[in-house]
Amino acid sequence: MFFKQRTNSDASISYFFGCAGHGKAIAVDVVAGDERWFIDAAKQANVTITHVIDTHIHADHYSGGRALAEAVDAPYCLHESDRSIVKYSIEPLRDGQVLDVGNVKVKVLHTPGHTPDSICLLVTDHRRGDAPWFVITGDTLFVGAIGRPDLAGQEREMASVLFDSLHAKLLGLPDDLEIFPGHQAGSACGAGLSGKPSSTLGFEKRWNPALSLDRATFIDYLTRNIPPRPADMDAMVRANLGLTG
Repeated sequence: MFFKQRTNSDASISYFFGCAGHGKAIAVDVVAGDERWFIDAAKQANVTITHVIDTHIHADHYSGGRALAEAVDAPYCLHESDRSIVKYSIEPLRDGQVLDVGNVKVKVLHTPGHTPDSICLLVTDHRRGDAPWFVITGDTLFVGAIGRPDLAGQEREMASVLFDSLHAKLLGLPDDLEIFPGHQAGSACGAGLSGKPSSTLGFEKRWNPALSLDRATFIDYLTRNIPPRPADMDAMVRANLGLTG
């Protein structure tokens, strides 16, 4: 298995990983302007990009996912709930679906809360073992923090949904599971993010202040620590939905 993490000046983090033996790869949360980096990385690794995935409709940056997918003739993937709101064709992903990337298998976990369509990607490399190795958590779980719940409105209701997603889909996974989030310190997508771009689930369960709270306290904690909305958020969302351009 090969794995690359790309950090950007806006504190967004993208991912490129896959199975070199079978020549297959996945690109996740590509930022607009970075498409050439992924194309060059695929050529260098001698792999074909088989899926381009966004973990949700981003509100803090313009996505390069569709442009990359078109450039390499791969499907552009979002959670299936986005089919009714985007103005372009997607390959819909459903909760529990497993993507075959050679020896690498990627299980889709629907984890709404930050946004209704948010997903995490649970990754197993069967050449290493049958247990999952890491999870790409998008804006659901950060190092030291949790994704903001207000971007879709109804922040208290969405915070409650996020509590359920964390406890039902992530916190029951093995403590040694590595987590790779969609942002690090400097992002407007959560409060109190660490500058460290990865962690383990066990470390977060012990030290992430939100993960030991009951539902009511979690909702209060998350909704009183909401940072300012990202600059140009409305324009970015419209573009990422395909409503402009």
